[in-house]
Amino acid sequence: MASSASPPPPAASARPAPHPVDEVPPVTHLAVFGLQHVLAMYAGAVAVPLIVGGAMKLPPADLAYLITADLLLCGIATLIQCVGFWRFGVRLPIMQGVTFAAVSPMVLIGTEGGGLPAIYGAVIVSGVAMILLAPVFGKLLRFFPPLVTGTVILIIGVSLLPVAGNWVAGGAGSADFGAPKNLGLAAFVLVVVLGVQRFAPPFLSRIAVLVGIAVGMAVAVPFGFTDFGNVGEADWLGVSTPFHFGAPAFEPAAVVSMLVVALVIMTETTGDMIAVGEMTGRKVTARPLADGLRADGLSTVLGGVFNTFPYTAFAQNVGLVGMTRVRSRWVVAAAGGILVLLGLLPKLGAVVAAVPAPVLGGAGLVMFGTVAASGLRTLATVDFRGNHHLTVVAVSVAVGMLPVGVPEIYAEFPDWFQTVMDSGISAGCITAILLNLLFNHGPGAAAKGLDAVPGPRSADASGAPAADSEASTGKATGTDRD
Repeated sequence: MASSASPPPPAASARPAPHPVDEVPPVTHLAVFGLQHVLAMYAGAVAVPLIVGGAMKLPPADLAYLITADLLLCGIATLIQCVGFWRFGVRLPIMQGVTFAAVSPMVLIGTEGGGLPAIYGAVIVSGVAMILLAPVFGKLLRFFPPLVTGTVILIIGVSLLPVAGNWVAGGAGSADFGAPKNLGLAAFVLVVVLGVQRFAPPFLSRIAVLVGIAVGMAVAVPFGFTDFGNVGEADWLGVSTPFHFGAPAFEPAAVVSMLVVALVIMTETTGDMIAVGEMTGRKVTARPLADGLRADGLSTVLGGVFNTFPYTAFAQNVGLVGMTRVRSRWVVAAAGGILVLLGLLPKLGAVVAAVPAPVLGGAGLVMFGTVAASGLRTLATVDFRGNHHLTVVAVSVAVGMLPVGVPEIYAEFPDWFQTVMDSGISAGCITAILLNLLFNHGPGAAAKGLDAVPGPRSADASGAPAADSEASTGKATGTDRD
């Protein structure tokens, strides 16, 4: 009697597809997408050491040292944030860079309060404070409903547009600022970016910014917009050593001012992380928010040790994530790796620095506008009928735009107040949180039916469910191959 054949083993269950944020694209895609992120943030990354070092009248060699140290720590901070370890890092596609909120206090400390050692002592203390306060901020997420997050994202995008405008005109302080040739080059780059995004194959459309910058550079060089003279003068290798400018000094006044900056950084970073969470379909909850803020604090401590400054999420790159729909955190981690190389190889950094401002401006208009549009998309899920939500948005945007439109508006106020309110992002964010508490959580709000703030999946006033995010359809991938 023939023995019966044994049944085949059951097929192994297929592993679930990774979330788009965790998907690892091919190496070539990582390099190209990562370089695009670097080009989008490079000008902002080197601006702070140039401003602070210039105000302190540091010699060119020290300025170059500050820039290479900054690029190296930008890369390390980005890797900590994107890759993460233990309870450090939000593990989202977020680029890290030196915050502009610290510029004024650091210039004051550097010129009148003890020089670079006093700056670095205050930076180290502020970083430690951020690490300790991160769990506290993580518990405040319930005060960031879509009404607040949409408003903050909108303010982030709109407040960045003047940065793009300065680039379009040739860069603030340039001799030919506003020259028609600068605006013409920026407009040309903008047209290229839009054309590639609209008509090119999917892969090219997702590197539209990189293509626009490359084409813009090809046009800029023969027309004399830039030269590569500084590339030949740059060193091949440069390594930032701890406490290069001397042991840190802990001046009380300097420490207090940087602690105020730390609160501003944490407020801005919270808004940026929530924005990226919205764009990538991975909602930021209390624990990852605390992990991300803790990573900011660690990077800031490292900045004080390795001769640079406080670190925060770069809003420029938030717009790039939304525009390209490339949501993998490993892409931004690759950008962090590129920044580390630029910090160790100053000659490569000089090549990237040769990109003229109008080229960046043409691309920046699209990226920063995308951030603002993402805020509007979030606000579109909020029901504005029969409540005070419109007032919350209107006043918050107005307060956030005051220092953007009138930079000297708070010039007669105390330094701590200027540190908080001179940033349109932090000013608008604080206003949105307070007004939401006043109108939607204050006495009598529940009786008026104003407590509930509809979210992306809430029903609107008519009872119809709001549209789910793209991520909920199950069709999204790390690069949104649609």
